[in-house]
Amino acid sequence: MTRVLKYGRRGAARGQAESLVVFLHGYGANGADLLGLADPLAPHMPGTAFIAPDAPENCAGAPFGFQWFPIPWIDGSSEEDAEAGMRRAVDDLNAFLGELLDEEGLTPQRAILFGFSQGTMMALHVAPRHMPEFGGIVGFSGRLLTPEALAEETVSRPPVLLVHGDADEVVPVTSLPEAGEALTGAGFDVYAHVMKGTGHGIAPDGLSVALAFMQEQLKLPR
Repeated sequence: MTRVLKYGRRGAARGQAESLVVFLHGYGANGADLLGLADPLAPHMPGTAFIAPDAPENCAGAPFGFQWFPIPWIDGSSEEDAEAGMRRAVDDLNAFLGELLDEEGLTPQRAILFGFSQGTMMALHVAPRHMPEFGGIVGFSGRLLTPEALAEETVSRPPVLLVHGDADEVVPVTSLPEAGEALTGAGFDVYAHVMKGTGHGIAPDGLSVALAFMQEQLKLPR
């Protein structure tokens, strides 16, 4: 049985959205951590609703935050716990996205999955294994899990934007080309941007690149 994800919303009202951006937050954070990005984005993305769910589990490494799945080298969990946690979170997220799209009367093609850190890991895992195809994936400061399984398990290939800070102290910037090579090898169109002098975060130049990418994929006026 899947778990219900609580979420915040900004932008277009329920039932009136013409497109969606679903923010997937990082380990130890919550949906509100990314939902603030709707403020600079919304004026340039008319008719878009911005949705930010909380991950399904309380986070042992950050008592007031949430996690999509455990991270062994942070919280002392086992690799088996991490794998099982991710599988369950994938089911939870897929159920959430299905219900959200049904409620809004939109197809996945009108939705962008926008991840940060662990949220990027979720987006890069869920979207390629989802049919119909999502409108696109924006992945900040994350990495691709199980790249060896990607080609075999892919059923759709939404365009992907990978963004990373070259001073990231949490997830090395080398994760960007590693993910990009695996995705390209599996037939994805991949775009990339490196934020100079940026650590584990989202800099204005990265957000501007993400905005242009989302406008293009959702065919919004620019």
